[in-house]
Amino acid sequence: MTQSVNELMEKIGAQARKASTYIMQASDEQKSTALRFMAQRLLENANYLKTENAKDLENARKNNLEPALLDRLTLSDKAIHLMATGLNQIAAMADPVGSLSATRVLPNGINIAQMRVPLGVIGIIYESRPNVTIDAAALCLKSGNASILRGGSESFHSNLALGNIIREGLAHAGLPETVVQVVNTTDRAAVGKLITMTEYVDVIIPRGGKNLIKRLSEEARVPLIKHLDGNCHIYIDQYADLEKAFQIALQAKTFRYGICGAMETLLVHAAIAQEVLPRLAQAYAEHQVELRGCEKTRALIPDAKPATEEDWDTEYLGPILAIRVVDNLEQAIEHIARHSSGHTESIITERIHEASLFQRQVDSSSVYVNLPTIFSDGFEYGLGAEIGISTNRLHTRGPVGLEGLTTYKWVLNGNGQLRK
Repeated sequence: MTQSVNELMEKIGAQARKASTYIMQASDEQKSTALRFMAQRLLENANYLKTENAKDLENARKNNLEPALLDRLTLSDKAIHLMATGLNQIAAMADPVGSLSATRVLPNGINIAQMRVPLGVIGIIYESRPNVTIDAAALCLKSGNASILRGGSESFHSNLALGNIIREGLAHAGLPETVVQVVNTTDRAAVGKLITMTEYVDVIIPRGGKNLIKRLSEEARVPLIKHLDGNCHIYIDQYADLEKAFQIALQAKTFRYGICGAMETLLVHAAIAQEVLPRLAQAYAEHQVELRGCEKTRALIPDAKPATEEDWDTEYLGPILAIRVVDNLEQAIEHIARHSSGHTESIITERIHEASLFQRQVDSSSVYVNLPTIFSDGFEYGLGAEIGISTNRLHTRGPVGLEGLTTYKWVLNGNGQLRK
């Protein structure tokens, strides 16, 4: 690690720690004012943002970035509008900091409750998606945390431009600009330093591919809230409404290929496969989706390519779908347990028993009945923007919104009681 990067990250960390003591005490009005001003400035500076984003897109095309990642990288008018909408929604949400759980009264008369408090300093490491800069900054700010944002080199210019707008919003509300800091270097050593700064950083939230998560899991000394890949499954049960199943399975794959909630593997009960798969195959063909299937699938869809073991484990983020015909619900659950990344799974069925069994036994962060997997994001859960989809067991699971960026402390009130 170069001395300059080491010094830069030490400075950023020290500033974040100092800012965290200020922001955890800031009023909801201050935080919301900052967010609303950022939203206004995003819309006013749309052309500036798109100009800076164009620099990143040009470099990305030169480096042959995959189409799904190019899609994530692009700051269109729609994307900018959505970011502004997200900021205003988060501003309008209830401030979790200082909220109390239900109070209990102990036999000795002491009142006891839990109070929500910020985590402290959160480091966010992400790839390709400049919108994460806004989402992460907003959620950390509203939940009373200082944040250090380290985006990928492919979105460098976009992130710096967004960072300027974030600083404007903080200053407008009278908050320290160091409450949110965008790391202004593409040196990979900055990531290595960030994930080991235990004296300054309380938690790291990575958003990226398997290689990034693997590296951070091996090297980090700061605790991680991990967002793994989205190898999501839908299982069409023998008791499914077939029209409903068709519509759900079609949208789950074709709504947007590059999102982590897109279906990557379709499981179909053998009893209804002959009715379901040929029609779906025709619809997928109209969307230029490449199909890869097991032997039973290929008997019904001759154009499907043979699925390999690797296909069952792959998050394609593109127009490719793996299909397997299974004999029963238990086999579907077994397949998911073996190959899923623990993100989102869904069963299509009209039977309560099968639905209940699926939701109890499938161990993913979100488990649906009669829904496409693409609902797995914070807006759809009523959380506003989310900082990621956590596949952890601790500290939080699923879309990580405001409450997921807090912890709690116990607060007790008495009247002079003494312990016996």
